Amino acid sequence: MKDTPFRISPGIIWISSIFLGLLASVPQIAERHFNTAEAAVNSAITALFALFVWYYNIYTLQGNPSKQKNRSFSYSRLLTSLVLGLGVMLALAAIQQLILSHINFGPVMLMVEVRGILINLVFYMFIHLMYQNYKNQQVNIELERIKSDNLGAQYELLKQQINPHFLFNSLNTLKAMVETDDKNSVDFILKLANFYRFTLESRKLDLIHLSEELEIVDAYNFLLKARFEDGFTFTNTIDSEYLGTLIPPFTLQLLIENCIKHNVVSLERPLHIKLYTEDDSIVVENQLQLKKTEDSSLGVGLKNIDLRYMHLLNKKAEIITTDKIFKIKLPLIHEYNHH
Repeated sequence: MKDTPFRISPGIIWISSIFLGLLASVPQIAERHFNTAEAAVNSAITALFALFVWYYNIYTLQGNPSKQKNRSFSYSRLLTSLVLGLGVMLALAAIQQLILSHINFGPVMLMVEVRGILINLVFYMFIHLMYQNYKNQQVNIELERIKSDNLGAQYELLKQQINPHFLFNSLNTLKAMVETDDKNSVDFILKLANFYRFTLESRKLDLIHLSEELEIVDAYNFLLKARFEDGFTFTNTIDSEYLGTLIPPFTLQLLIENCIKHNVVSLERPLHIKLYTEDDSIVVENQLQLKKTEDSSLGVGLKNIDLRYMHLLNKKAEIITTDKIFKIKLPLIHEYNHH
C-alpha cells in the first residue's frame, strides 16, 4: 500500500504567515509616531520569511520518498534550517534597509534575526509534530490492513485445511479398506486423526518448524498413498540441517494438494512430487500432466501462500513452469534469538 503524501493546507500556511506578519507590526502600532510604510514593510518581511520556513521544512521532510521512513527528529536538519533561515532573514533585512533607508540597520538586523530564529524554531517543531502524527496514522492504517489481510488469509487457510472433498475421498478410501480387510486400515485411521489434530493445533500459529511441517506432510501423504497407491510417489531429500528453519503451517501440504488437484494421478500416469532445498529455498516440484478439465482460475492455495510469505518476509514464492515441470520455491525462514 502506497502512503498518501504528507500535505499541509495552503490556506493554513498563508493565513498563519500573514497573521505573523501583522503580529510583528503590533509594537509599531503602539508607538506614538506610527509609520505606515515601515509597519507594512516589516509585516511583509516577516510574512515572507514565515512562508519560506513553512515550505522549506515541508520540502525537507518529504525530500526523497525512499528515505521517508528515517524522517525522525534530526538536530542536523534543525541546525541547517536555522543557518539557512539566518541567511534568508539577513537578505530580507537588507531589502528592508533599501526600502527604508532612514532606519538604523544594526538594531533592525538584530531584531529581525532574533525574530527569524524564533519563527524557525516554532515552525520546525510544529511541522515535525504534524509529520509524526501523520506517520503514526499511516502506521495505524497499515496495521489495520495487515490485520484484515491476515484474517482473510486465516479464513482461506482454514477452508483449505478442512477440505470436504479431501475428507469425503479419505472416508471412501477407508470404507474400501475396511471392506477388503486391508491391514493398513487402522494405520489409515490413525494418520487421518493425526492430520486433523495437526490442523487444530497449528491453524492459529504463524510459523512452525520445518520438522513439524514434515510430520503433517507424512500424515497427508500416507492418506494419498492409500488412495492412489502406486499412482502417487513422493521423495523428500531435505537435509537435516534445515529442519530447524520455520515455515507457515500447512504450506507444503497445500502445495501437494495443489499438485493432486490440477494433475492426473493414476496407475497409468503416476504423479511424482519431489521436495528438496535449493538456493536457500524449499522447492516442491512435480511433472506437468494437467487435467483436461483444468480451471485456470483456481489459485486460492497459491495466493494464500504468497500472502503469508509477504506478511512474514515481504517476499513471494517463486513459481517456475516449463513444458514438463512445475516448481515452487519457498524462501527459507531462519530463526534468530533477537527476532
